[in-house]
Amino acid sequence: MKTKWGILGTANVADWGTIPGMLEAEGCEIYAIAGRNAEKVERYKERFGIKVGYVGYDKLLEDENVQVVYIPLPNHIHKEWVEKAILAGKNVLCEKPIGMNAAEVEEMYALAKEHGVVLMEAYAYLHSPYIKALKKIVSSGELGDIKYIETAFLTQGYADDIRNKKEYGGGAMYDLGCYCTTMILSLIDANVVDAKGIAEFSDGGVDTNTAGLMRFDNGTTASFNVGMNLGIDKVDGYARFDRLFIHGTKGKVFSDVEYNQAGELEFTVETNGVRRTEKVSVGNNYKLEVEQMNRVTNEGEDAYITPEFSVKNAKVIDMILNSMGY
Repeated sequence: MKTKWGILGTANVADWGTIPGMLEAEGCEIYAIAGRNAEKVERYKERFGIKVGYVGYDKLLEDENVQVVYIPLPNHIHKEWVEKAILAGKNVLCEKPIGMNAAEVEEMYALAKEHGVVLMEAYAYLHSPYIKALKKIVSSGELGDIKYIETAFLTQGYADDIRNKKEYGGGAMYDLGCYCTTMILSLIDANVVDAKGIAEFSDGGVDTNTAGLMRFDNGTTASFNVGMNLGIDKVDGYARFDRLFIHGTKGKVFSDVEYNQAGELEFTVETNGVRRTEKVSVGNNYKLEVEQMNRVTNEGEDAYITPEFSVKNAKVIDMILNSMGY
């Protein structure tokens, strides 16, 4: 029996990412979609074969057939609609960042627990076999004690995008930095004792290029850089840069794989001056995310992105945004 999903919003990430993943996912039926624009809702229905379309988000939440709600709405209204979905008795998968601050995140998870439903933050890339392979290398001890991690995620400008609007929760830290902080937190099993950032800001008050530093109570440090202001690439019309470096007392890992990338991916491990290449086959991470959400909902499987992890990450982002005056 398939789990009936409802999509609360017609955002781009649903279009190119999550809905195609749902179509591939076992045990998933895209039952309904809701939006504010009737024509756009109808286009989604026809393109993806969705059974029911609603103009207005509340109508979808009133549909008793919907078991899981996926929320790709703008950052600043995540909490509002997550809580409405929970109160309607729905399990919820909400796009990252799930809340604008740690207090919001804690309140949402507490409400989900109170009402006995599943709430999970959507970081599709964390479901990737590539990430699991990196974590296995780190936890195996082959690299020794991890002393330093550096990662970067930069893309080109978002000229007409809501991510350039502070009132919508825009900026590089919320949009891209959360990938870097979750990557670092997923690799380091320790408490963050300090996190700070420095940024360039747009005239509208959002950070367009941000550098961050994190320190852990086990002595590990980590840094990252994110930005939305790369120039358009003259070759393919799009510019992007991703990087990950893990430095341990016994070895290192080098990677230039993009966040959320699919395909035959590689990273390099160096120990005792000898380098080797590890290869990982990765399919659609959104498919993996949806299938895991189904198992968490229906079988009681532990979520990959736990409430504790989401709160920990939100607290880090709070520290960074506060330090740089966002």
